[in-house]
Amino acid sequence: MKKIVIREVPENIAPLHQHPLLHRIYAARGVTDIAELDCDLKHLLPYTSLKGIAEAAKCLTAAIREQQHVLIVGDFDTDGATSTALAMLTLKSFGLKKVSFLIPNRFEYGYGLTPEIVAVAAKQNPNLIMTVDNGIASVEGVREANKLGIKVLITDHHLAGNELPEACAIVNPNQSGDEFPSKNLAGVGVVFYLMLAVRADLRNAGWFTTQNIPEPNMAQFLDLVALGTIADAVSLDRNNRILVTQGLNRIKTGNCRLGIKSLFSVAKRNYEKATSYDFGFVVAPRLNAAGRLDDMSLGVEGLLTDDPVRARSIAKELNNMNDERRKIEEDMQRQATLLVDNLKLEQNLPAGLCVFEESWHQGVLGILAGRLKDKLHRPVIAFAAANEHEIKGSARSVNNVHIKNIFDNIAAKNPGLISRFGGHAMAAGLTLKREDLEPFAQIFAREIEKHLTLEDLHGIIHTDGELPAEYFHLRTAELLQAAGPWGSDFSEPMFTGEFALTGQCLVGKKHLKLTLRHLRTGQEINSICFNINPEIWPNIRYSKAKIVYRLNVNEYNNQRNLQLIINEIVNYE
Repeated sequence: MKKIVIREVPENIAPLHQHPLLHRIYAARGVTDIAELDCDLKHLLPYTSLKGIAEAAKCLTAAIREQQHVLIVGDFDTDGATSTALAMLTLKSFGLKKVSFLIPNRFEYGYGLTPEIVAVAAKQNPNLIMTVDNGIASVEGVREANKLGIKVLITDHHLAGNELPEACAIVNPNQSGDEFPSKNLAGVGVVFYLMLAVRADLRNAGWFTTQNIPEPNMAQFLDLVALGTIADAVSLDRNNRILVTQGLNRIKTGNCRLGIKSLFSVAKRNYEKATSYDFGFVVAPRLNAAGRLDDMSLGVEGLLTDDPVRARSIAKELNNMNDERRKIEEDMQRQATLLVDNLKLEQNLPAGLCVFEESWHQGVLGILAGRLKDKLHRPVIAFAAANEHEIKGSARSVNNVHIKNIFDNIAAKNPGLISRFGGHAMAAGLTLKREDLEPFAQIFAREIEKHLTLEDLHGIIHTDGELPAEYFHLRTAELLQAAGPWGSDFSEPMFTGEFALTGQCLVGKKHLKLTLRHLRTGQEINSICFNINPEIWPNIRYSKAKIVYRLNVNEYNNQRNLQLIINEIVNYE
């Protein structure tokens, strides 16, 4: 059984909100000053402390003034797509006439600015390649571009290796020597900051005046920044909360890209009531589906188009891709579950688990690894065939295990074992020779054992404790919804409680709809638990349960009611 841990609330903190519940929630998330909750744009960290940003801005302003051809090379996830769209839109708004983009097809070229992608890019005759959400590890690719006389500007947020590419400039808050106070910018956030610097340089040079170009208001692009930031699950520190809050506000008022509106529409969600949850679990999966199953260029086009018919058409296509992705994922999950069961290690699973199946789809490996990680409470790497000689893996980690550092350690101690790797603390990718999977799996498990306790491997659920009876109503759900944005390291409030189960039924084949009665107040309430185990639920023998839940505003037939979204049923009888 998973262990429930109630978040600690530090004492002697000045009131953070007039509502006692919100004070408690904010304090438990590390807020110590009410000023930290002010998400006005004037509180954004200045761009000047980002290492390399002056050189990068100079490089781009020269390209704009000389009307060079700038080619944006992006990544194939939502952060990469929003970063690419942001770079395209801002550079055009600055007056650059020739700017294009290239998203490597993950199945043909893999991730980043590889020498192979440079060869493809060279056919377009760019003067400058600008990477977004990638490039910090592209030593060979940048070297190849330099040989061809193509300058490379890198913008990235992934962790740097021991050797940096020989680019004309690198902007990455996570590179050595960078003094930017926040290390949590997503790739799209890095691009946004660079474009602030470029606009300032152009303004100081009188560019907008001499060219008779209206100086762009950078706030118009914050819808893209907010979407990419939430989708990449970077830590929502204060700076990122400002970016996300301002982007959400623009979307709610309709001041956003047509592609984003269309994705809300095909998902049957109202963009006027957009939340960070919608970004992470509604919009981003549909956009990601393009990069997972086909080509993220379609997703970027959807974010760029000003044609409502085209935006709607692309959104429908992405929605269909996402439906296909779900089917593939479900099949892979069934296979993975059988694979783990067949290992006969239920009582002795390795601390770090590697799973491989020849037929698995590369584009869905990350999701599969994430599902298994959540189920087994340990880092998981899911592998699929890359070619007849190599396999590719996608890793997802847990708290206290920095997966990129784990790979660094393994690579340093076992030269040649890992062909390529890169990533973040919580997610990373790697390539191995087929014959190296078994020795790697053993080394990986031993390395993970150094970082996890037995308690960690049973799973921990962090909650905000029991919700006081006086707050158990719709107004509280509305209050919490407005109190965000919620996300990584600033998680949406979750509570625990004991309830009588007065009604159970299965909906959509895998979701459990429960009618609950609060054991203390007697209040009846509807709830839903997604992706339950159908071998256990529904079951009328269970008459009460302890659950972990979050409050939700359910809207149906113009009626708004309180609903519980159940995260875990931790005890039932």
